[in-house]
Amino acid sequence: MENLFKYLQSLTEFSEKSWELLQPALSEKQYKKNEFLLKEGAVCTTLFYIGQGYCKSYYDKNGEVKNTGFFFENEIATNISSFGTGTASEFNMVACEPLQVIVFDKKKLFEAAQQSAEIEALGRNCIRVFATKQEEFANLFKLYSAQERLEYLENKYPEIIQRVALSQLASFLGVARETLSRIRKRRLSK
Repeated sequence: MENLFKYLQSLTEFSEKSWELLQPALSEKQYKKNEFLLKEGAVCTTLFYIGQGYCKSYYDKNGEVKNTGFFFENEIATNISSFGTGTASEFNMVACEPLQVIVFDKKKLFEAAQQSAEIEALGRNCIRVFATKQEEFANLFKLYSAQERLEYLENKYPEIIQRVALSQLASFLGVARETLSRIRKRRLSK
């Protein structure tokens, strides 16, 4: 919980009093590798602060997995659209290794936000951080080749390169595993 408190303070001014008000909305949970945090078709009613491990978001289109995001320690994972609107999630979220999270319960979080302007500001800042990262990755796919996307991840998000399996990374980059292998081999031979 201490790491979460520090993380929240990095996002916005956040006092001990607001931290105390937030406590009823928080609970710790562990997921096994390959266990779902969120299934397609379910409504997302939680934010997941990653304490240890990582998870991914993905679409399953006719049995083919399309990875859309990876969430590591000291990040919040959620389906922001489903969480905000109460609509069904269009994608899945699953633990990629044993995962320890702190779960924010939506109803209790909103109740706490009514009691504290800092918690309300925190919510806005969490949405901003999440949306900024989504936009960053969307632009990555609009503007860059697969090799340039790989280089970008190597420079800005090395944990993705270091921890995510090659087949999962290829799916995220939008290329076949063999293509990613060729790109990596070509870059190493330079």
